[in-house]
Amino acid sequence: MRLTVRHTTTYRYAPPRRAVVQSHRLTPSVFEGQQTIWWNISVPGAWTGATFRDGAGDRIETVSMLGPVEEVLVEVTGEVETQDLAGVLRGHRETVPPTAYLRTTRATHPDTGLRELSADALAGADGDPLDRAHRLSRAVAEAIAYVPGETHAHTSAAEALSLGKGVCQDHAHALIGAAIAADMPARYVTGYLFVGDEPMGEASHAWAEIHVPELGWVGFDPANRCCPDARYIRLGSGHDAQLAAPIRGLAQGVGEERLDVSVDVAEAAQSQQQ
Repeated sequence: MRLTVRHTTTYRYAPPRRAVVQSHRLTPSVFEGQQTIWWNISVPGAWTGATFRDGAGDRIETVSMLGPVEEVLVEVTGEVETQDLAGVLRGHRETVPPTAYLRTTRATHPDTGLRELSADALAGADGDPLDRAHRLSRAVAEAIAYVPGETHAHTSAAEALSLGKGVCQDHAHALIGAAIAADMPARYVTGYLFVGDEPMGEASHAWAEIHVPELGWVGFDPANRCCPDARYIRLGSGHDAQLAAPIRGLAQGVGEERLDVSVDVAEAAQSQQQ
């Protein structure tokens, strides 16, 4: 599948900030499941600093703007060809060992509820680690209904599970917590999803990866009850949503900050006909 992306993020500051520095994880991952045809990241008025690939294999770019800064516009456009690898992250190069992802954060820490969910999901399971991962993903999907607007950016996995409602971020955090409770390394993944005409879909998306011996990292998307396929574009990963965020930054100064985000993912053939 060939997909086009247009992702615009606008920050507005009142009063203007003295300076803004951002770290971008906005470039598609390099692995066998996707090939970047072309990709462009534009930040008018900013200058680019360090650019590198981190230990998790993600491309990181830093940008800076000197004030007074009233607005920062980050525009991402590109085209990616994808294929369905049943969620397996085949051919992805990284140096961080899987065991590093047995560490939890506030967002993914498994409380009693998450530990019970994990144990119940794996009760009666054999030793097949892939089957265990699928069981955990199904359990999270059944325990947390997809309901937008009920949680927020700082809702933890434990809180979302207690509420029984959430969005893709909550599903990913809960699956990470449940997997780590079962001593299975897991991490948060950000990217894009081609949703077509689905009314409940999110073009800017998140899911989790669980490390499965002999297969490596395998993606699981409890929000859609599937493994990532050709509809998904992978950007990067981290221990949770904050650490894997496509854009992280610091604005020098105090005042109001407004954020507007627009994401559109389409099939390339369709976009060319419009």
